[in-house]
Amino acid sequence: MIPLQKIKDAHKRIEEVVVNTPFSYAPYLSEISGCKVYLKKENLQITGAFKLRGAYNKIATLTPQQRECGVVAASAGNHAQGVAYSAAAFDTKAVIVMPESTPLTKIDGVKHFGAEVILAGTNYDEAYAYAKEYGQKHHLTFVHPFEDEEVMAGQGTVALEILEKCQELDAVLIPVGGGGLIAGMASALKAVNPAVKVIGVSAKGAPAFKNSYDLKRAVDSTSVRTIADGIAVRDTSVVTLKHALECVDEIISVDDEEIASAILFLLEKQKLVVEGAGSVGVAALLHHKLDYLKDKNVAVVLSGGNMDVTLLSVIIEKGLLKSHRKMKITVTLVDKPGSLMRFTQILQELNANIVHISYDRTSVSLDYGDANVTVHMETKGKQHQEEIKEALVKEGYLRD
Repeated sequence: MIPLQKIKDAHKRIEEVVVNTPFSYAPYLSEISGCKVYLKKENLQITGAFKLRGAYNKIATLTPQQRECGVVAASAGNHAQGVAYSAAAFDTKAVIVMPESTPLTKIDGVKHFGAEVILAGTNYDEAYAYAKEYGQKHHLTFVHPFEDEEVMAGQGTVALEILEKCQELDAVLIPVGGGGLIAGMASALKAVNPAVKVIGVSAKGAPAFKNSYDLKRAVDSTSVRTIADGIAVRDTSVVTLKHALECVDEIISVDDEEIASAILFLLEKQKLVVEGAGSVGVAALLHHKLDYLKDKNVAVVLSGGNMDVTLLSVIIEKGLLKSHRKMKITVTLVDKPGSLMRFTQILQELNANIVHISYDRTSVSLDYGDANVTVHMETKGKQHQEEIKEALVKEGYLRD
């Protein structure tokens, strides 16, 4: 375990820079899950994620000579922004190596704080290898995103803030990627109250840490694929795994569909923008992965909010389709004046709001004189969509 005093020292060190983020009851999520759910909103941190805590604590503990030479880090984005912000606070040079697939919003966020960005590798682990070599070559101190005791102590301060607000806590859900957040938080939680259940939540598309925890030995993945890029770590850290095996009660996983639904839920019901990695705890509750926590006081860490807007728009669009608030229909019409008008008139009579329409008369699958019409429309739920389909079947536009 990370010593509790070390975590308390980190909290004093960072308290003038890091925001003590809101911790509030979530009534609707509590109703759905059957738990008394409280959200720790690290998505509202200065840099948009908890990573600022560990990065600042680490750089604050460097020698003046180390800070004068500068620091280097590898990150998919949140640790990068934390290091960049912290380095700027100490007037220290920072070089950040990021995977080539990193969303533009995270790259811009790092550059905004004055750090130099190098894009290298297809995933975090390849960027990490490049950053280590680069740091040795240029005499820069490497700031590891999770495999560092000062970094883990900084992340553990999230737990201290939760415990200040909720003494009668039964369980905490913590996102798991490399394991730095859960190692620091679990150390603090178990030191203060060993009865609190510490539950890690990982992405199914990045299974290394969960597999390692279950097997009680470090195993790596051959590949990683998940929308939760903040926890998309391929290889398991022996250091953080050791802490997890000592302090963590359980690790579960959620898939990308479940993560996407949690992102949309938080946006719509909680008015919060939370990235995939930060949404996994909510995904676990929404999809009833932890029903044994019914009626318990459960804290959920929303670890970050640096969401790629392009991905968010896709999640919203798919969510509207799945919840029957949008639908798409393709019909074949006779390509003559009035055919399209009659079709859209039926939709108008059914109070379907057309938002996009396309007309194709050149498809090789069509008979000559026909055209395919694809309509995207806003609807009022599943029953409304069934009424639309029945009317179009009756009029001969769709088959029963």
